[in-house]
Amino acid sequence: MRLAVFLLPALLITLTFAGCTPPKTEDQATIDRGRYLIQISGCNDCHTEDFMDLGGNLPEESWLTGSKRGWYNAQGTTYATNLRLLISRIDEDQWVTMARTMKTKAPMAWYRLREISDADLRAIYRYVRWLGPAGQPAPAALPAGVTPPEPNIYFPSIH
Repeated sequence: MRLAVFLLPALLITLTFAGCTPPKTEDQATIDRGRYLIQISGCNDCHTEDFMDLGGNLPEESWLTGSKRGWYNAQGTTYATNLRLLISRIDEDQWVTMARTMKTKAPMAWYRLREISDADLRAIYRYVRWLGPAGQPAPAALPAGVTPPEPNIYFPSIH
């Protein structure tokens, strides 16, 4: 047993200096998949403050902490949720159910979440859990007729 405790760190050091990395665990592969899905799905565009303004040039530790930028139209104003706080409060099955049943106001494309496989929703959940809770809750939605404070984006309703 003592030999194994000694040999594992030595093996990792050897692999690192040899330019190799140990194989990823299944959980790390799932986290990496979640990161990839967040990146290609544009989640950060709204759910990370200033992400679009800075062309995505923000450190990963600031991702998915919500936004104070209001999206408003005739239906009212919505704010992108702090997904890191949300996911820190629910379990994986609750996340999948939420993604399958939620219905939000524009511009969130909530109906697209229903098209994502359970495996990919779980990968997103595990990635966000891996990031850990951070930031503050996004502002509460405002009803129709209330002008949102700056910053905001007018997002017209199409009927």
